[in-house]
Amino acid sequence: MLADFIPLFIMMVIALGLAMTLLKLGEILGPKRSNPVKVMPYESGMDPVGSARERYSVKFYLVAMIFIVFDVEVVFMYPWAVSFHDFIEAGGATTVGIFAVILFFILVLAIGLLYDIKKGGLDFE
Repeated sequence: MLADFIPLFIMMVIALGLAMTLLKLGEILGPKRSNPVKVMPYESGMDPVGSARERYSVKFYLVAMIFIVFDVEVVFMYPWAVSFHDFIEAGGATTVGIFAVILFFILVLAIGLLYDIKKGGLDFE
Protein backbone atom coordinates (compact mmCIF):
# COMPACT_ATOMS: atom_id res chain seq x y z
CA MET A 1 0.00 0.00 0.00
CA LEU A 2 2.77 2.44 0.90
CA ALA A 3 4.57 1.53 -2.31
CA ASP A 4 1.81 3.29 -4.27
CA PHE A 5 2.92 6.61 -2.77
CA ILE A 6 6.61 6.31 -3.68
CA PRO A 7 6.23 8.34 -6.93
CA LEU A 8 4.46 11.07 -4.97
CA PHE A 9 7.24 11.21 -2.38
CA ILE A 10 9.87 11.32 -5.13
CA MET A 11 8.04 14.20 -6.81
CA MET A 12 7.82 16.08 -3.50
CA VAL A 13 11.55 15.64 -2.86
CA ILE A 14 12.39 16.83 -6.38
CA ALA A 15 10.08 19.86 -6.03
CA LEU A 16 11.53 20.78 -2.64
CA GLY A 17 15.08 20.35 -3.92
CA LEU A 18 14.38 22.51 -6.98
CA ALA A 19 12.80 25.23 -4.86
CA MET A 20 15.71 25.30 -2.42
CA THR A 21 18.25 25.24 -5.26
CA LEU A 22 16.62 28.17 -7.04
CA LEU A 23 16.38 30.18 -3.82
CA LYS A 24 20.05 29.61 -3.04
CA LEU A 25 21.09 30.44 -6.62
CA GLY A 26 19.17 33.70 -6.44
CA GLU A 27 20.85 34.53 -3.16
CA ILE A 28 24.33 33.68 -4.45
CA LEU A 29 24.08 35.18 -7.94
CA GLY A 30 21.81 38.13 -7.16
CA PRO A 31 23.04 41.72 -6.79
CA LYS A 32 24.15 42.72 -3.32
CA ARG A 33 24.48 46.49 -3.70
CA SER A 34 22.19 48.26 -1.27
CA ASN A 35 21.33 51.94 -1.13
CA PRO A 36 18.79 54.00 0.82
CA VAL A 37 16.35 54.18 -2.09
CA LYS A 38 16.23 50.39 -2.47
CA VAL A 39 15.58 49.71 1.21
CA MET A 40 12.91 52.43 1.52
CA PRO A 41 9.32 51.13 1.93
CA TYR A 42 7.26 51.32 -1.25
CA GLU A 43 3.56 52.15 -1.41
CA SER A 44 2.12 52.25 -4.92
CA GLY A 45 4.73 54.62 -6.29
CA MET A 46 4.26 57.22 -3.54
CA ASP A 47 6.47 58.01 -0.59
CA PRO A 48 5.08 56.37 2.54
CA VAL A 49 3.39 58.76 4.96
CA GLY A 50 2.73 57.99 8.59
CA SER A 51 3.40 54.93 10.67
CA ALA A 52 3.07 51.37 9.43
CA ARG A 53 1.46 50.48 12.76
CA GLU A 54 -1.90 52.17 12.08
CA ARG A 55 -5.03 50.30 13.10
CA TYR A 56 -7.51 49.02 10.56
CA SER A 57 -11.21 49.55 10.98
CA VAL A 58 -13.21 46.63 12.32
CA LYS A 59 -15.35 46.91 9.19
CA PHE A 60 -12.33 45.84 7.13
CA TYR A 61 -12.16 42.57 9.03
CA LEU A 62 -15.92 42.05 8.80
CA VAL A 63 -15.86 42.45 5.02
CA ALA A 64 -12.91 40.05 4.85
CA MET A 65 -14.80 37.46 6.91
CA ILE A 66 -17.91 37.84 4.74
CA PHE A 67 -15.78 37.30 1.65
CA ILE A 68 -14.24 34.17 3.15
CA VAL A 69 -17.64 32.76 4.14
CA PHE A 70 -19.15 33.27 0.69
CA ASP A 71 -16.00 32.01 -1.01
CA VAL A 72 -16.10 28.80 1.03
CA GLU A 73 -19.79 28.39 0.24
CA VAL A 74 -19.08 28.59 -3.48
CA VAL A 75 -16.38 25.97 -3.04
CA PHE A 76 -19.00 23.72 -1.43
CA MET A 77 -21.39 24.30 -4.34
CA TYR A 78 -18.87 23.43 -7.06
CA PRO A 79 -18.74 19.63 -6.47
CA TRP A 80 -22.53 19.57 -6.34
CA ALA A 81 -22.75 21.31 -9.71
CA VAL A 82 -20.21 18.94 -11.26
CA SER A 83 -21.92 15.77 -10.02
CA PHE A 84 -25.49 16.97 -10.61
CA HIS A 85 -25.33 15.73 -14.20
CA ASP A 86 -24.89 12.16 -12.93
CA PHE A 87 -27.93 12.56 -10.67
CA ILE A 88 -30.05 13.80 -13.58
CA GLU A 89 -29.12 10.73 -15.62
CA ALA A 90 -30.11 8.50 -12.70
CA GLY A 91 -33.51 10.20 -12.53
CA GLY A 92 -36.13 9.57 -9.88
CA ALA A 93 -36.94 11.37 -6.68
CA THR A 94 -33.31 11.72 -5.65
CA THR A 95 -32.78 14.42 -8.29
CA VAL A 96 -35.59 16.54 -6.87
CA GLY A 97 -34.32 16.05 -3.33
CA ILE A 98 -30.75 16.97 -4.22
CA PHE A 99 -31.95 20.04 -6.10
CA ALA A 100 -34.11 21.05 -3.10
CA VAL A 101 -31.10 20.75 -0.79
CA ILE A 102 -28.98 23.09 -2.92
CA LEU A 103 -31.88 25.55 -3.25
CA PHE A 104 -32.18 25.57 0.54
CA PHE A 105 -28.42 26.12 0.76
CA ILE A 106 -28.63 29.08 -1.65
CA LEU A 107 -31.65 30.44 0.26
CA VAL A 108 -29.68 30.42 3.52
CA LEU A 109 -26.83 32.26 1.76
CA ALA A 110 -29.25 34.83 0.32
CA ILE A 111 -30.82 35.44 3.74
CA GLY A 112 -27.37 35.91 5.24
CA LEU A 113 -26.43 38.37 2.49
CA LEU A 114 -29.65 40.34 2.92
CA TYR A 115 -29.06 40.46 6.69
CA ASP A 116 -25.56 41.74 6.12
CA ILE A 117 -26.74 44.40 3.69
CA LYS A 118 -29.48 45.48 6.14
CA LYS A 119 -26.94 45.79 8.97
CA GLY A 120 -24.65 47.88 6.73
CA GLY A 121 -21.82 45.40 6.58
CA LEU A 122 -21.08 46.22 2.95
CA ASP A 123 -21.37 50.02 3.19
CA PHE A 124 -17.96 51.44 2.31
CA GLU A 125 -17.30 54.96 3.54
